[in-house]
Amino acid sequence: MSMPSRGRMPAAWDKVVAEDAGEYEWIPLRLPPDVTRVSASIRLSIEAEYRGWELTRVRLYTDGSRRVLLRRKKRAEAPRIPDQPAQ
Repeated sequence: MSMPSRGRMPAAWDKVVAEDAGEYEWIPLRLPPDVTRVSASIRLSIEAEYRGWELTRVRLYTDGSRRVLLRRKKRAEAPRIPDQPAQ
């Protein structure tokens, strides 16, 4: 099975990303035609379970490839702990 690649988003998806840009981080993926629907579902389930991504949009093309848009809430950065106490 081929690895999914990051790609450009379809033009209509830019509006969706712009609306939630401050609250979510986004990742567009391209799944090649040789990836079956079942294996794509399994891969996306793993991303959701272990990395916190959720499926937002899917677009299926006539050649069998898919464009997928995943999102997850931005994580708050942990405060940095200094290596040495201040003197």
